[in-house]
Amino acid sequence: MSGILHYLVPLPVVLPLLSAGVQFAFRGRVALVQRSISIATLSAVLLTGLVLMVGTDTYGPQAVHVGGWTAPIGIALVADRLSALMVTVSSAITLAVMVYSIGQGMADKNEAAPVAVYHPTYLILTAGISDAFLAGDLFNMYVGFEILLTASYVLLTLGGTQARIRAGATYVVVSLLSSLIFLITVGLAYAATGTVNLAQMSVRLAGVPDELRPVLQVMLLTAFAIKAAMFPLSAWLPDSYPIAPAPITAVFAGLLTKVGVYAIIRTQTLLFPGDTVNDLLMWAALATMLMGILGAIAQTDIKRLLSFTLVSHIGYMVFGIALGSVHGMAGAVFYVAHHITVQTTLFLVTGLIERRGGSTSLPDLGGLAKLSPVLGILFFLPAMNLAGIPPLSGFLGKLGLMQAGVQQGTPLAYLLVAGSVLTSLLTLYAIAKTWNYAFWRAPAAGAVAAPGTVLETSEDTAPTSAFGPISQAVGPSSRVRSSANRSATFGGNPIVTSETLPPSMLAATIALVAMGVAFTVLAGPLIEYSAQTAAEIMAQTPYIDSVFPGGVA
Repeated sequence: MSGILHYLVPLPVVLPLLSAGVQFAFRGRVALVQRSISIATLSAVLLTGLVLMVGTDTYGPQAVHVGGWTAPIGIALVADRLSALMVTVSSAITLAVMVYSIGQGMADKNEAAPVAVYHPTYLILTAGISDAFLAGDLFNMYVGFEILLTASYVLLTLGGTQARIRAGATYVVVSLLSSLIFLITVGLAYAATGTVNLAQMSVRLAGVPDELRPVLQVMLLTAFAIKAAMFPLSAWLPDSYPIAPAPITAVFAGLLTKVGVYAIIRTQTLLFPGDTVNDLLMWAALATMLMGILGAIAQTDIKRLLSFTLVSHIGYMVFGIALGSVHGMAGAVFYVAHHITVQTTLFLVTGLIERRGGSTSLPDLGGLAKLSPVLGILFFLPAMNLAGIPPLSGFLGKLGLMQAGVQQGTPLAYLLVAGSVLTSLLTLYAIAKTWNYAFWRAPAAGAVAAPGTVLETSEDTAPTSAFGPISQAVGPSSRVRSSANRSATFGGNPIVTSETLPPSMLAATIALVAMGVAFTVLAGPLIEYSAQTAAEIMAQTPYIDSVFPGGVA
């Protein structure tokens, strides 16, 4: 079994890249072929992730040296409990979002375009995410980040509207800044240690001058903090994510920030163990939690509200990391997996709200619980999970982090525990406000768009649905006009508001809601797995020995 695992480690990276190449070769002529390739590939990656989870739990970390070049010369891909868990959860998310996006007509069918870009770009994004999780050297982690970021630039600006291009420009500038800091740090680390291999670097950093190690640590943390949207480096996120199509917003919110969190976990535990900057991280965690949730409760649009809660709950993960203990790290690992699922689900549900109600603006919604009870349930369960209502996994994850803080026993740890409780209560308030406006209250006259309506505004303020801009073909003067279909389009495909939600969109959302509930049902084994994961990564030795079985030179 251990030998088989060795060959499975590269598959989450290689399979999506190969499939993307095949899809480009088809040039989008056969939509069914593209969709089939995407679903088959992402299903295979999910199966691979599950096998790696079981295998690494049984046999320990598995390292593969790409091209037969052994470390530190060659590129190492390493699967341990942490990276296998992240690959599994991320592949489940990307598969569900792909099914959702197929139902929403996300595939680019514009005949003027030379290729259909959505499916291959999405697979390249998936490959980049997996590469970042499995990278065994610092430079390959940088490459994984650049692969996923390049793909995300394309996906974020699909539709080409003014608002999306503007948001995309902000996202690109911020991402390039973090990548530049990351790349400079990689060069400095190589100059100081003579290697970029993480396992070897973890040993050689002990010989680096004491005044240089904190510089490398802070630079890496700065690069990853931007990617993870930690305060005060998070202002870009609420302006960038909500403008994208609903499936893209969902996968970005669920995964891209968590790649930054993963990088912080990996480098803090492997390269910089100890408490050098832990107090700084704890203050950053507290500020991230509070500033994010205060921003959320001030919003009147569901997408922006959820974007701010995304920022806020990154603080919980950083809290666990900053504690520097096995219990704190276990809580962070569990909360990362939980939050990926719940946050993605809520953005997918928001896409369904937009289709059923014609808007994501709270003042324009109302009565959805009566109009669509299923939609109400799909929102209520993950929303309560995000707020941390017992006995859901959100409550269990927060409880574990708070227990680790109390166990630490320092004044700053107690302050973080208090901040966690306050953030959870404010999250519940924000969720309750959303429920009251969108689902519970009686709709105002014309608040919820009737099935088959067209929404129109001027070009400068034109709203965008999950499928692109509101068409200006009918004219900018009126607000709502009855039509056979809604003029919001993507790639020329009309999007209609309807009483009946598309089956595949609904099925994908239900699957993720069920996955979130499964985190509660299977909380015992998952918490135990998280504890074992934390112990393994804090020990360092299992990871290092998998890359250098004969010892580090």
